[in-house]
Amino acid sequence: MTDKRIENINVSAEQAIITPNVLKNLYPLNENIIKTVADGQQTIKNILSGEDKRLLVVVGPCSIHDIEAAKEYANKLKKLAEEVKDSLYLVMRVYFEKPRTTVGWQGLINDPFLDNSYELEEGLKQARELLTYVAELGLPVAGEALDIVTPQYIQDLISWTAIGARTTESQSHRKMASGLSSVVGFKNGTDGNIDIAINALESVASPHNFISIDPDGHVAVVRTKGNQYTHIILRGGKMPNYDSAGVKDYENRLDKAGLPKKLMIDCSHANSLKNASNQSKVLKSIEGQIKDGNKSIMGIMVESNLFHGKQSIPADLKMLKYGVSVTDDCIGWDETEHELKTLATSIKQDIINR
Repeated sequence: MTDKRIENINVSAEQAIITPNVLKNLYPLNENIIKTVADGQQTIKNILSGEDKRLLVVVGPCSIHDIEAAKEYANKLKKLAEEVKDSLYLVMRVYFEKPRTTVGWQGLINDPFLDNSYELEEGLKQARELLTYVAELGLPVAGEALDIVTPQYIQDLISWTAIGARTTESQSHRKMASGLSSVVGFKNGTDGNIDIAINALESVASPHNFISIDPDGHVAVVRTKGNQYTHIILRGGKMPNYDSAGVKDYENRLDKAGLPKKLMIDCSHANSLKNASNQSKVLKSIEGQIKDGNKSIMGIMVESNLFHGKQSIPADLKMLKYGVSVTDDCIGWDETEHELKTLATSIKQDIINR
């Protein structure tokens, strides 16, 4: 019989990998880890509801590519979190998956060795090991849910979740987010479209049903209850959208949709014009708005690493600079510490009076 294949024509291979439960058994939870994650989730929900007046700060590398550098950063951030806890609630940004406009390095889970070998199982192991380490420190973490299966492997260690600008409009991501245990922030579109984020909040609050895998790796129908703990993230678009006039406009749009007037401002991406040095300008604007009585800004996001700047991934990985981002431009640790301490001191009384 003539071979007339009509299926998997463009598939070169299919490879079974570790199941979520097996990975969780390799890097299990303990009481300290559970407390860190649960306290993080509840505190962020309290900030979103207004019961906790502090400002949520999601801060850390644009992406994780070096586990040891990430651990060093986490230890520094834990110390800083204690120093600013009266005004700010710090959550470490630990992003393992990166959306690409065309092609490029897609993050530690997809390519942990940065060499196009795509050892995804090793990437999942490294990701979970780091998350358990950070949780052991008592520091909550934030992640971006990009792949809709990956959360089965690591979501139990996440206290706050982002849905990115390229996926906010995705029905699959909205369904997934409706079942997540954490607060979920939806970014406006890359062009600045805020309506897709507002629509996402309404969608995610409802129950959904979708096909995924269960903890044992079996294909399953996941039925969700809906997630009431969501908010929008302003990340800019064709132009920045963090100024007071823009924030007021978004408050009105949320109010019109019958949604809580709560939002986060991303100090990076289009709001910084992709220049890390401009994040301080965004922070200064947010500080001024809070001091002027703004109550809708519940959180901020800052892209920060051990050292300022960014670098391309070199062919010779020995040339990779330690503690420098391989994706977006980040501010360094010294500037991060200075900016957050300054913000915490400046808005301390204003936070109390919110």
